[in-house]
Amino acid sequence: MSESNQPSVRMYSTRFCPYCIRARMLLKGKGVAYEDISVGNDAGLWAEMSSLSGQNTVPQIFIGDHHVGGYDDLAADSRSGELDKLLGLN
Repeated sequence: MSESNQPSVRMYSTRFCPYCIRARMLLKGKGVAYEDISVGNDAGLWAEMSSLSGQNTVPQIFIGDHHVGGYDDLAADSRSGELDKLLGLN
């Protein structure tokens, strides 16, 4: 699925969040492997996500060490071509 030269992708999410579902679909549509970290029932992971991102909403998406943001940010980066650059797809 993922090329070995692609940076790691992590997404902090909850199971039924509509924006999390859209983010998963977008990443899968690009053929990108990602780590999906469920924070829904884990206050410690939620605190980790908030500390790393400065945000308290899901999803929060990271490509390598770069904080992309939430789904709206991911979708905007996809439309502009920036996401492909961040993922090393071009």
